[in-house]
Amino acid sequence: MAVSTNSSTNKYVVRQPIKDLQGKTIAYEIRFSGEGGAYESGESGGQQDFAAADTIYNFLTQNTDRTLKGAVNFMTFTTNLLMKQTPKLFNPADLVIQVDDSVIIHPLAMRFVERYSKEGYKVAVNEFQFSPRYFSILDRFDYIKINFRTTNDTSIRNIVEMAHSMGKRCIATEVNDEELYQKAFIMEVDAMEGRYVAEQMFTSVHSSTYLQSNFFRLMVAITKDEPDVEEIEQIISMDATLTYSLLKIVNSAYFALRNRATDVHQAIMVLGIGQLRQWIYLMGAGNEGEIDDSQEEFLKTSFMRATFSSELLKHAKDMPISRNDAYLMGMFSTLNYLIAAPLEEILAEIPITQEVKDALLLHEGRCGKLYDLVLSYERADWAAIGDLAGELGIPVNLLTNSYFQCLEEVNGIWGQLMSTSVAAEKS
Repeated sequence: MAVSTNSSTNKYVVRQPIKDLQGKTIAYEIRFSGEGGAYESGESGGQQDFAAADTIYNFLTQNTDRTLKGAVNFMTFTTNLLMKQTPKLFNPADLVIQVDDSVIIHPLAMRFVERYSKEGYKVAVNEFQFSPRYFSILDRFDYIKINFRTTNDTSIRNIVEMAHSMGKRCIATEVNDEELYQKAFIMEVDAMEGRYVAEQMFTSVHSSTYLQSNFFRLMVAITKDEPDVEEIEQIISMDATLTYSLLKIVNSAYFALRNRATDVHQAIMVLGIGQLRQWIYLMGAGNEGEIDDSQEEFLKTSFMRATFSSELLKHAKDMPISRNDAYLMGMFSTLNYLIAAPLEEILAEIPITQEVKDALLLHEGRCGKLYDLVLSYERADWAAIGDLAGELGIPVNLLTNSYFQCLEEVNGIWGQLMSTSVAAEKS
């Protein structure tokens, strides 16, 4: 996750979801941290602020397309980043400029904010405070972010009421447990973010029968180092729903076949193992490839965990599993949300290694540490990231780039899946 090659100071970057009250991801927040503390808020002035600004700026200039690709993103800008014209690296439609108290009290910084606002950028204020200096500039912000962990209920209620009367949207932050999650609904905010929000899944993502039988056997089969086509054909052929989905995809206008594929074997030959591997999880998302917003976020989370786990394994020392095992560990980490049954019971029916099962169920062994590293990165648990990477022998200066490479790969695969699904649906 390091954004520079300086081994003495490790900087991490992660993207976390912001969800509305229906659970739909409406944006992401780009967060930064170093070993000494979080750079996304509070570090202003002096050499420390300049170091943070330089580090973040250098990373973003090298990774602009990957960092904010495909969604609206909130990012906190220090005064130095504002003065460096850093927001202009991004399209105004992709970026919300987020500022905190260090910018608000700076004599010149707010002038830069006003200039960016006139150029079409949306602006958010982080950790809004119930004080006169915030009220006097409220009209300059599009989003008001309220720390639900540290702000009292009366202040929250007053801020939300005042912001809504002015047409501003309110976002609850630090929603890290169910109590604060429920409070966000009661206080009628527009969106929320935090650990509990990021991890909140839907227990009935899908109810197709093949997800509870052949689907995960098929996932295991197609992710082997040398997939057995006969085994894959047998698994699909045993399930009428899988067979129908596969034949519909292959015979769609997208593939423009001269002769229709009439059986599973022909369909697999047309699609190929690589594309089948990408397609199979989409098949499980919904009948005829239709998925809703909650399923989309769920599937992306599964893909990202799988891809990131597999990538990190390349750099970890003394691991008892293969990259394919690591991929399945990430993919299967969300099974208990997909199938209404305890994870232990589900894993008992799937032929995966004991090390992976122990990691998912007990967080034990070196595989457990790898799994915990992936989860810690999702949660932006900066201290745990450094400790776990060190225990696994993973150079911390590889983590951020690996994360965004995986994110880019997942977004690319998802785009292919969705575009092909639309083409198949229109045929």
